[in-house]
Amino acid sequence: MSNFEQFQFDFYQSNYTIDDQEEGCNSYGSDKNLDESRKSQTEKQPPAGAFVPSDMLLSPQSYTGQILQPAYSPDSLSQLGYVDGFAEEPPLLEELGINFEHIWQKTLTVLNPMKPADGSIMNETDLTGPMVFCLALGATLLMAGKVHFGYVYGMSAIGCLAMHALLNLMSTSGVSHGCVASVLGYCLLPMVILSSSAVLFSLQGIPGTVLALFIIGWCSLSASKIFTSALAMEGQQLLIAYPCALLYGLFALLTVF
Repeated sequence: MSNFEQFQFDFYQSNYTIDDQEEGCNSYGSDKNLDESRKSQTEKQPPAGAFVPSDMLLSPQSYTGQILQPAYSPDSLSQLGYVDGFAEEPPLLEELGINFEHIWQKTLTVLNPMKPADGSIMNETDLTGPMVFCLALGATLLMAGKVHFGYVYGMSAIGCLAMHALLNLMSTSGVSHGCVASVLGYCLLPMVILSSSAVLFSLQGIPGTVLALFIIGWCSLSASKIFTSALAMEGQQLLIAYPCALLYGLFALLTVF
């Protein structure tokens, strides 16, 4: 029996002690505290895809602004370029392409057929003056008892397309639709004078016919002069003046009859 009891005691005997159990509990507690600290740090950090301002990353100072009123400084605005933004913007008329000086120069060039035209100014797609002169022509015809707004705009559109095709065939540099419409529209100013005279007296007679022929020659001469200077077509002014005279002759027929 003594041998059996000794064998049983040796069988159940181990090296595990109470100190090892306490150490295991302490290590388990430290691992738990480490996991909790890591979890709190990850909760405090922002997500990976979120946008974090540089001020929050560099300095841990609290936000001092009010709601919907962010705190800013004049230095930050000057760095972003917002201080001189309004001063550097061009005027509204310049953005719309309206230059009163060029309009006045083109008008004087049309009124004086003998004055040399500036090709750099005339080769522009300025439609402010042509629209005003077309409205003035329609308004003066309306004052004479003739409602021809549709005819005026229709013949203007067809005439611009025809002259554009003809000038592209005759010139080497080519011309745009806007330039053709601008020149033909500005040269419509003498026709406004003819329609204004139709309000005062009748043009169906020899004086009216002579005045209409003079206005047609005036308009065609001004238009051909501008086209030759803008497109560098020296020696071809008479060739350009002929189709221009046909176009302005239609407006004269509307005015006289």
